[in-house]
Amino acid sequence: MTDKNKRIPIAFLPIAVLVAVLAADIAIFGADSILGASQVALMLAGGVCIGLAMWLYKTPWSTFEEAIKKHVGDVATAILILLLIGAISGTWTASGVVPAFIYYGLKIISPKIFLLTACLLCAIVSVITGSSWTTIATVGVALLGIGRAEGFSDAMTAGAIISGAYFGDKISPLSDTTVLASSINGVDLFKHIRYMMLTTVPSFVITITVFLILGLSHEGADSGLMETYSSVLRGRFNLSLWLMLVPLLTILMIWRKLPALAVLALSTLTAAVAALLFQPEIIGTIGRSVTEGSHARVQFAGIMKTIYDSVSIETGNADVNALVASRGMIGMLNTVYLIICAMFFGACMRASGMIADLSRLLMPLTRTRGGLVGSTVLTGTALNGIVSDQYLSIILTSHIYRDSYESQGYETRLLSRSVEDSATVTSPLIPWSSCGMTQATILSVPTLVYAPFCLFNILSPLMSFVVALIGWKISKTISE
Repeated sequence: MTDKNKRIPIAFLPIAVLVAVLAADIAIFGADSILGASQVALMLAGGVCIGLAMWLYKTPWSTFEEAIKKHVGDVATAILILLLIGAISGTWTASGVVPAFIYYGLKIISPKIFLLTACLLCAIVSVITGSSWTTIATVGVALLGIGRAEGFSDAMTAGAIISGAYFGDKISPLSDTTVLASSINGVDLFKHIRYMMLTTVPSFVITITVFLILGLSHEGADSGLMETYSSVLRGRFNLSLWLMLVPLLTILMIWRKLPALAVLALSTLTAAVAALLFQPEIIGTIGRSVTEGSHARVQFAGIMKTIYDSVSIETGNADVNALVASRGMIGMLNTVYLIICAMFFGACMRASGMIADLSRLLMPLTRTRGGLVGSTVLTGTALNGIVSDQYLSIILTSHIYRDSYESQGYETRLLSRSVEDSATVTSPLIPWSSCGMTQATILSVPTLVYAPFCLFNILSPLMSFVVALIGWKISKTISE
């Protein structure tokens, strides 16, 4: 074997360590592995990678140190966004926005078409906002509550929510992953989106058809139970359609292309004001759990606690209590911890050259059109599990295969589409990836529990491969 081929088995060792330790973590801790065990697994696997590279390849420590600084620095904005999503979760709940979504949703959404409606609604909001994370953290949380009230399992509802949110994220011109995949491959943004429709629309049509069938076969919840939920929400919260101004203003700010951090911060502030106006009694109760004193002091304490801390609002009904509980910023800290550790592992694998070593295994499969696209899809999906980040997966997959597409004369838009069909949408299916753990945290549904119902996310990479085998609209000459 050549020296390069001898490196390939070594590159599998950190992966083997990661998989083995994560398997033990999940077996022992279950969903609670996010509280620290998964993070330790990533740190341990990264340490193994560093040790092997320094011992066998004489890679200097400074190389790893610089890579770690860069990779962790690259997710600084994502971490701030995650914290603000936690803040939105708290303020949107305490202000009555989420309870209002649930209340009015119970009134107008039929159980028979609930899953279809949830998927379509999240798709529309995600297209408008360009963010699957924001869609899931806001509309998705409300829909999860409606689903529970209508008798659907959290796993099924979460699958419909995530499927719709990632459809919109994938094709929205406002989506950072869509912009990244097109720009890094030198493809015009709208040309990239149009070409993605050939694989995205069939996947989504199948998805909503299945959700429609599942909904029609659903017996539905006890109407008395749904009425109880509605009555409890109406009795505890001051519900009004005016509360819908908060999500509408949020969507307007995103449509105006304000920076994501600014949008989330302003949305939190708007919801906080709405909480003071519409739910002063609830905010007062939260505030008095922290301090006593003047009305202004108590209200200030209530708003601050709603933003940063986990809050449970007592409604007199245990099930409704669960619907209107929020995590706040503090509820996002375990996910932040996980993302940092995931970036550490990805940095170590990249700095050591082991990512490049593993990619060489797939090169013999790229001699045919189907093999080339299939390998791209497989790599994008696998890298989500290896580096635990969809952005890094998009970048690495694009760099790994760019020369192969060019040498075989295929358009770069085929590469950008294949990358989006895999790296973008499969990330929430990986339990230890940033997206997987974030969505599990936001929805309080373990990744492996909701993953089988994320039909769009599962179908997209498969559809990409099928279309490549058929050769539909794939040519070696650029055409519109």
